[in-house]
Amino acid sequence: MASPRILSKSSYLNGLQCPRYIWIQFHEPERIPETDPVTQYIFDQGHEVGYLAKDLFPGGIEVPQDSFVGNIERTKELLEERKPLFEAGVLAGKLYSRVDILFPVGEGEWAICEVKSSTSVKDVHINDVTFQRYCCTRSGLGIRNCYLALINNHYVRNGEIDPKGLFNIYDVSGEVEAASVAIQDKIDGILEVINRATCPEMIIGPHCRDPYECPLTDCWEHLPEHNVFSLYWSGKKSFTMYNSGITTIGEITGDFKLNAKQLIQQASVVTGKPHVDKEAIREFLSSLEYPLYFLDFETIAPAIPLFNGVRPYQNIPFQFSLHFVRDERSQPVHHSYLASGSADPRPALLVELQKVLGTSGSIVAYNKGFEEGCLREMAAAFSEYSDWIDRVCQRLVDLLEPFRNFYYYHPVQKGSASLKAVMPAITGKGYDDLDISDGQVASAAFLAATYGEMPEADRVKVRNDLEQYCGRDTEGMVWIVARLRELSVQEVKNA
Repeated sequence: MASPRILSKSSYLNGLQCPRYIWIQFHEPERIPETDPVTQYIFDQGHEVGYLAKDLFPGGIEVPQDSFVGNIERTKELLEERKPLFEAGVLAGKLYSRVDILFPVGEGEWAICEVKSSTSVKDVHINDVTFQRYCCTRSGLGIRNCYLALINNHYVRNGEIDPKGLFNIYDVSGEVEAASVAIQDKIDGILEVINRATCPEMIIGPHCRDPYECPLTDCWEHLPEHNVFSLYWSGKKSFTMYNSGITTIGEITGDFKLNAKQLIQQASVVTGKPHVDKEAIREFLSSLEYPLYFLDFETIAPAIPLFNGVRPYQNIPFQFSLHFVRDERSQPVHHSYLASGSADPRPALLVELQKVLGTSGSIVAYNKGFEEGCLREMAAAFSEYSDWIDRVCQRLVDLLEPFRNFYYYHPVQKGSASLKAVMPAITGKGYDDLDISDGQVASAAFLAATYGEMPEADRVKVRNDLEQYCGRDTEGMVWIVARLRELSVQEVKNA
């Protein structure tokens, strides 16, 4: 088989992560799933971050990207002008790289600045820049320094975005130099894999999710339902078990010490029955003071702050759902708020929340640290609410507690104590009937519907879907508490 026409930077990084993935990318690309909305949002956000970084290099020139060959040829021409170049295309034999920012330094030398929406330097970033540098030097460019422009998560927006404040610039020349030692061997290895007639076999391992989640899932399809990778909080221990021949949780022996929660999970898997600690559940339920307010926020957290006083990646609530239950005999009453318009959603959200959140009774959240964090940050931003928010936070009760502590565990949770796993396990109801059924999808959908270009009919549908999704979270919490009450008084065998 002939060698591939080019090896790009992205293909190089994919090849470092998994030989099987890179082979399929070149030979059977139709097997790679389409990009999901959340991943696409991350890509789009990265493009916005890259666009802002260009302001750090005034006088720079955007290299046209309308064609592959045109980009490379125009880059060669513009190099003569000795100005910063954005999206410069460099071809060196079969190696190709597009450089975010290539700028002149010294006498005839250049520097690379790669822009990432991350907040810290990662190994994959070094490999990324190392390939770019190698491609540039092989094409005849002298590269003196290599930099990473990363998001400064301490930056606070005040008016127009200040690129100098938004970005931290890191000189990674030393790390790139060290990573360059064996780069040709790595490239040769990847090209050898691509040129194989058959797809290489790979054993699943940590590389499947590091540095990125692999889009190919068929490597995992042979695993049984309750496999060792569903063991609660097991980390890399699961791979050790799997590589030693242990596939299911039920097969785990004394050679691998399990903690108390993992032992509960194992026993539940073996018996096929849920674990119910009635006494612990009753103690938790006794901490709830009526009336109950079941609260859930949905948030956005873009890399580029949309509003004044906000940091990159700060959670900004745009929606809440609240189910109110007066006493054990009352039916829940639902209240909700979903921001409209492009302004900061928090002031109006706080007004509406204060209307429906009474002055007494437990406020029940699932993983309350998230809701409390959102509330505390709103208190810091809007001081007139700080005393009220402090009182609200004192009333928060975490519905995650019975499940994080394994007072209740059902085999269908598969090691997870998340609301998405617990609700179907304990109530038999879930999110399958909803078009939006995930917080990240909800965030991306709200941003697209509120700040993007979208037909009005689609916008209306997104907002309806958001209302249903957030409402399901709090309604589900009502169901869960009701079911916990039933379990706390009935025989375990009937649970």
